[in-house]
Amino acid sequence: MELSLSASKLRDRDIISKSDPMAVVYMKKRDGTLEELGRTEVMMNNLDPAWIQKINVAYQFEIVQPLVFHVYDVDTSYHNLPVKMLKLKDQEFLGEANCVLSEIVTKQSQSLILTLHNRKGHGLKNLGTLTVHAEETVSSRSAVEMKFRCSHLENKDLFSKSDPFLRISRIIESGGFVPICKTEVVNNNLNPIWRPLCLTMQQFGSKDNPLVIECFDFNSSGNHALIGKLQKSVADLELLHKDKVGANFIIPSSGHRGHEKVLKGQLFVEGFVEKQLYSFVDYISSGFELNFMVAVDFTASNGNPRSSNSLHYIDPSGRLNAYQQAIMEVGEVIQFYDSDRRFPAWGFGGRTHHGISHCFNLNGSPTGFEVEGVDGIMTAYASALHNVTLAGPTLFGQVINKAAEIASQSLSSSHTKYFVLLIITDGVVSDLQETKDALVRASDLPLSILIVGVGGADFKEMEILDADNGNRLESTTGRIATRDIVQFVPMREMRGGQISVVQSLLEELPGQFLNYMRSRDIKPHAINVAQTSAQEHPHRV
Repeated sequence: MELSLSASKLRDRDIISKSDPMAVVYMKKRDGTLEELGRTEVMMNNLDPAWIQKINVAYQFEIVQPLVFHVYDVDTSYHNLPVKMLKLKDQEFLGEANCVLSEIVTKQSQSLILTLHNRKGHGLKNLGTLTVHAEETVSSRSAVEMKFRCSHLENKDLFSKSDPFLRISRIIESGGFVPICKTEVVNNNLNPIWRPLCLTMQQFGSKDNPLVIECFDFNSSGNHALIGKLQKSVADLELLHKDKVGANFIIPSSGHRGHEKVLKGQLFVEGFVEKQLYSFVDYISSGFELNFMVAVDFTASNGNPRSSNSLHYIDPSGRLNAYQQAIMEVGEVIQFYDSDRRFPAWGFGGRTHHGISHCFNLNGSPTGFEVEGVDGIMTAYASALHNVTLAGPTLFGQVINKAAEIASQSLSSSHTKYFVLLIITDGVVSDLQETKDALVRASDLPLSILIVGVGGADFKEMEILDADNGNRLESTTGRIATRDIVQFVPMREMRGGQISVVQSLLEELPGQFLNYMRSRDIKPHAINVAQTSAQEHPHRV
């Protein structure tokens, strides 16, 4: 992201002329220290500066990114020095402001007006305001979606047919090539048709750049056998589609001066569509939301909440248990993308006064399952530990179906909401097939499911639900999930590591959100589409 800064009504610290302001931008790290991101130029004699120098910041959805802004009046004697050389302690402090990067990103204007205050807090009134505007630094949103098929491929397997997939690579200046995307594997088929592939302008550079397209026979050992290859640009592939003709694969010669062998197998381009690929920020800044939901495991294997060994133990010292930690860390990231911050919260595997339930309202209410903010979830969770007896077994089906029902109902009124269900559990699911069925049904909905495993259980089976290995889930009826909506991570795996549990959980979420929106051809609202179009085609403005 690129930040543009302007200020108004700054305090005048100079006696004869006006202040000469400069802004410094910092990222606040988890330990509270400030990391400088950049400085603007100095604006001479100006109490309402609109600085030209932009500040670059890498936007990361998966973490909270607190920003701190300091404004200084630069002493006249330093005006000839580059701003990077200025010692800040020698300049006069005009005020500071704070915000979180996602607060700016979620605004439709992508701008936020902040009140400047002094270092000790708010103290002095009227220190002026600072306006921060964020813009995504995307060179182009142009992309091409192509659907490939092949005919008469050579068989590389002894007892069955080849399992082909395509790999597309960009040729680089040194003569080598860099893979940019690949299709899925089609099993046991010499005339495969693949799902459409999307190539962005960033990936292929220009329509005339040569690409290498290789067809391999998949081998689980990773030693894939080359069936054939060819070289075509995106413009060539468009012509193949237009003329409805195929291109022959070749096999490079293994001899020193022999010619390459032209194969019978051909590549066809069944579909070719040029489209605009909007980014996650395009959607969020045009009013799309992420709605957070949480479900907590109340099965007996967690241990008696009164015992300090229990995973549900509430420590009087205020130290968070694993459940509280997961709620807090996921909630504090996602809350910025949810306008009303009212979060559905459930428990499962516990005995309420109605008997054992696999989806009960965490706040104890017979009707309303929503709570106010992340603090509301924490309060409801602590109170449920007094009112619910731990029981079992561990069943996810009902909770997933409830979340899916809410996501489904939202579609009747709006396509701007996307739901994120956090399930925190200490054990492997007892209803694995029912859970798979629920997930396959939910894969058509605007929903992602994050599962955090806490405690020392063996979570091997849970990894089946997270289709990171490329195998989509299959239901009892044989239906395949339309997309991967589950992300699973055991809490212990990340302890003491560089990347937190939450980061690894959340990093796939923007991709899952975009996958859903693009597959439904849902575009951001007009306000941002117009801006995008103007940025991409400046000559039209």
